[in-house]
Amino acid sequence: MRQFLFYALCASTLLSLTLAAQTDSSSVATVGQPAPNFTLVGGDGKKHSLDHYKGKFVVLEWTNPSCPFVHKFYDSGAMQNLQKEETAKGVVWIRINSGAAGKEGSQTVADIAPYEKENHVASTVTLLDPDGKVGHLYGARNTPQMFVIDPKGDLIYAGGIDDKPSADAADIASAKNYVKIALDEAMAGKPITTPTARPYGCSVKYAGQ
Repeated sequence: MRQFLFYALCASTLLSLTLAAQTDSSSVATVGQPAPNFTLVGGDGKKHSLDHYKGKFVVLEWTNPSCPFVHKFYDSGAMQNLQKEETAKGVVWIRINSGAAGKEGSQTVADIAPYEKENHVASTVTLLDPDGKVGHLYGARNTPQMFVIDPKGDLIYAGGIDDKPSADAADIASAKNYVKIALDEAMAGKPITTPTARPYGCSVKYAGQ
């Protein structure tokens, strides 16, 4: 059944890619520029601001627990393994759900802890953005969609998690993971070879869409 859903959403994914390509880059966070600050409530019920993590590498992961493309990475354990690997190096990993209340995959504060326990999530925190303001600020159109911020607070990567835009977990092993590469290069003081890449996945379920 899940495999059927994977392929049933291909048309939706292509539409999401088109929307992403049409986004006005001047109105959203831009690679090479300071990452816009934001404050959101986390699964712990507390407010978390991006500015609190200045001086550290930060990964932003847009997520939707109902999305087959998110399942691709969580059911296989690939996302959790990457979270563990990077947070062990001091990276702050922030998951953000911009799904509006009542939309597929939307979550409340009470939903987060059980979901994280069941799925062995290893991020630093999960934040909720039900009005979509932060998602729109960053131009997040898909789940998963990834952003990497350096210790100076500059956005150094934005786009898809890798170069295999499929919902098939078998593709993960041979994929080029842009998030890992960007972090490795930045930590080594090297320029980022791929600072942007086209995102893919399910469309973010914003209010009014």
